[in-house]
Amino acid sequence: MIAILQIVQLLLNVLWWVIVVQAILSWLIAFNVINTYSDFVRTVWNALQRITEPLYRPIRRILPDFGALDLSPMVVLLIVYILSNIVLPNIMMNYMAATAGV
Repeated sequence: MIAILQIVQLLLNVLWWVIVVQAILSWLIAFNVINTYSDFVRTVWNALQRITEPLYRPIRRILPDFGALDLSPMVVLLIVYILSNIVLPNIMMNYMAATAGV
């Protein structure tokens, strides 16, 4: 059980970095530091979009429209933080306490 929770923790950390990289890449594209005419940039951008879009879509439906400002990545990062630093450690501690008493 602890191994599964550690795998979930690792996946949440990877997701955190994917969202951060996507945010930085979107800023670089928006300010024309890099462009999507490059095959590599376009491939990375499309891959990151496909990974994160299913996470952003439900949050975008709930959040009001702020125009060009998209707050859904920040909300997803907040959810990932809560899961990895509050929920998973509590589940792990409760599991360890339950198995220690056996």
